[in-house]
Amino acid sequence: MKKDSKTQDPDKIESDQDWMKEALALAEQAGAQDEVPVGAVVIHQGRVIGRGLNQRERLQSPTAHAEVLAIEEAAKILGSWRLLGCVLYVTLEPCPMCLAAAQQARIEQIVYGTEDPKGGALSLGYRLNEDTRTNHRFQTRLHPTESCREILKTFFARKRSSSK
Repeated sequence: MKKDSKTQDPDKIESDQDWMKEALALAEQAGAQDEVPVGAVVIHQGRVIGRGLNQRERLQSPTAHAEVLAIEEAAKILGSWRLLGCVLYVTLEPCPMCLAAAQQARIEQIVYGTEDPKGGALSLGYRLNEDTRTNHRFQTRLHPTESCREILKTFFARKRSSSK
């Protein structure tokens, strides 16, 4: 069956806003599973090749962050741990572990939807991605997205009210 030229391939997305919407949809899934609502997608040549949502509670794994899971899936798709030319979109600023995972995977750039002043690597001053002592450096960029901030704010407000 021939595809209508107006029908968008669901894995082929065209803008920061669209990619962040994909990551946000994954964050919503995480929140629905009572996980901290963070989602991530890895983009390569205009296609989503890795998706991840926080699964620390479900998997009982401290490393089951959205970014790590998206990076792992992307590496399987590409058949290489080197994610050259890939961009990671994530709804929340990466923690130090996730920033290091992106550095190890040779990610080209990270775009994040909201800052994390208490746990975000960049906010805390851990700028491994810019460290000239490392063999791979890459850019990070805040793409402020109110929905990314709101989903986290709502999730933690609900958690606080249910623990009373």
